[in-house]
Amino acid sequence: MSVREQYSESISLPEVLTIRNISDIFSKIVSIFKNNGSFVLDIPEKAEADLSFVQLIEAVRRHADTNDKALALAAPARGQVLKVLERAGFVEAFNSEDTKFWLHEEVKP
Repeated sequence: MSVREQYSESISLPEVLTIRNISDIFSKIVSIFKNNGSFVLDIPEKAEADLSFVQLIEAVRRHADTNDKALALAAPARGQVLKVLERAGFVEAFNSEDTKFWLHEEVKP
């Protein structure tokens, strides 16, 4: 079963995921979040991203967790999104849940 099939709603994000349009992305996510218990974010493979996008997604993850909702990425972080995660030190500080969410990898003890 694919990640998309496990969640009730899917959000296709635009190719530009930067501070210039982060409020539009936020609004799109909030509107889906209100009416769904679970949803998946589809990030374009060649998306342009900056730290504001990663911060927004991390905030949404925490909010979803505290509200018994589920959030996933349709595919592992790649391209510019992965580079932002690496440059900002997120990958280095990932715990097992972060690794599963962002990279779709299970961490084995």
